[in-house]
Amino acid sequence: MPSVSNKQTRCTWPGEDPLYVAYHDEEWGVPEHDDRALYEKLILDGFQAGLSWITILRKRENFRSAFHGFEPERIARYGAKDVARLMADAGIVRNRAKIEGAVASAKAYLALVESGQTLDQFLWQFTDGRTLHNRWRTWKEIPPQSAESVAMSKALKAEGFKFCGPTICYAFMQAVGMVNDHVAGCFRYQQLK
Repeated sequence: MPSVSNKQTRCTWPGEDPLYVAYHDEEWGVPEHDDRALYEKLILDGFQAGLSWITILRKRENFRSAFHGFEPERIARYGAKDVARLMADAGIVRNRAKIEGAVASAKAYLALVESGQTLDQFLWQFTDGRTLHNRWRTWKEIPPQSAESVAMSKALKAEGFKFCGPTICYAFMQAVGMVNDHVAGCFRYQQLK
């Protein structure tokens, strides 16, 4: 069941946390087509693996600073000193495999762009360039992955991206508006439809 807060009926997952509510109300599920923003979100979703999204959301500004604004061109050049710097940064999730995965994914991003594609084109192909509108009544009905997220994961891995399994890809698809998984009673469901 949706929760009622600030006179709006919304999904229950943000609870009453003001940061989470703002993310739900203003950002989650809004179609994103900017390549740099898509790269950032994909990397942050990879860092989320095994953690809650609110943990990443609370550290997002620290991540942006530590990763130089998520500029793939810069991150692709990171070496051992950069990895060591990031491993020492308490403001982010300090996981060597995820940090090295972000560097590998930046290189994969650049290779994709060199091939003549944009990240936007590559990712949105899995929904034929449009938002898929689900109609879930409760948050518990929403699956952890879909056929589209499985296909996206396989294609991203083939390009060299890291930390992009089907569940991570589905969370990414929800966040960037490739799927509208606001529950049907949430005020954002109709706004985004």
